[in-house]
Amino acid sequence: MAEQKEQSKGKLDAQKSVLDKRLDALGWGLFLIMIGCLWLIPDESVPAGIWLIGTGLIILVLMGVRYMYGIKISGFWLVLGILALIFGISDFFGLGLPLLPILIIIIGISIVVKHLHRPK
Repeated sequence: MAEQKEQSKGKLDAQKSVLDKRLDALGWGLFLIMIGCLWLIPDESVPAGIWLIGTGLIILVLMGVRYMYGIKISGFWLVLGILALIFGISDFFGLGLPLLPILIIIIGISIVVKHLHRPK
């Protein structure tokens, strides 16, 4: 009985691994298609921030699919997707948030939090 559980768990892990790789490939494919399509459109026809919005949506949708299938979600990619969406929307509406200073602050906060919550 325990042996069957081990085998079924191994098969499930293998299926998750395959799905994980497929989702990675799908994400990169969608990203490259989006970038290529945006390059084909004249710059003046593309609203500001649209590629960041697209990138953020691709990342967040893929993270959602991973979550639904019980595949580990990368905190880095999740934060990157949220930030891309926020900065894209801010560019789209002309708010122009200062990207680099905000990224540096977030990186600093993550380093501090990571080391404060480290087991003793």
